[in-house]
Amino acid sequence: MKETTLCYIKKNNEYLFMLRNKKTNDPNGGKYIGVGGKLEKGETPLQCVIREIKEETNLKVISPTLRGEIYFYSDTYDDEKMYLFIADKYEGDVDYDCNEGTLKWISKEDIMGLNLWEGDRVFLKELLESDDYINLSLWYEGDKLVRTKRG
Repeated sequence: MKETTLCYIKKNNEYLFMLRNKKTNDPNGGKYIGVGGKLEKGETPLQCVIREIKEETNLKVISPTLRGEIYFYSDTYDDEKMYLFIADKYEGDVDYDCNEGTLKWISKEDIMGLNLWEGDRVFLKELLESDDYINLSLWYEGDKLVRTKRG
């Protein structure tokens, strides 16, 4: 099972999202997601999320908070364990010229209107409305969410 990180960076009432629109054959193509990526050998989730955010946005995040673990199971894509982070302290300015997608600040009120994965809607609602730790499993058939389980 591959391990990845995902972080939602907050600025005032907005969150940084990436519209995945720059890679061919991208499973996330056309969807809005947070920033992050795959853990490298010997890397902790915290080290990974800090590195990935720097690579994708040019921001140096300070003390991102681990808010959950999301497990994805699919009949189409590789199974994945994702460490979910949130961050509101960072240094630097966003470099909007990311090779994986277009970075945009989205107001909290507009997030659920974005083209998101169905499962992302489930954990984003919790992430944005509570401080609870999220432990969630999501099962997909193709791009369709068919089952969710907490804990």
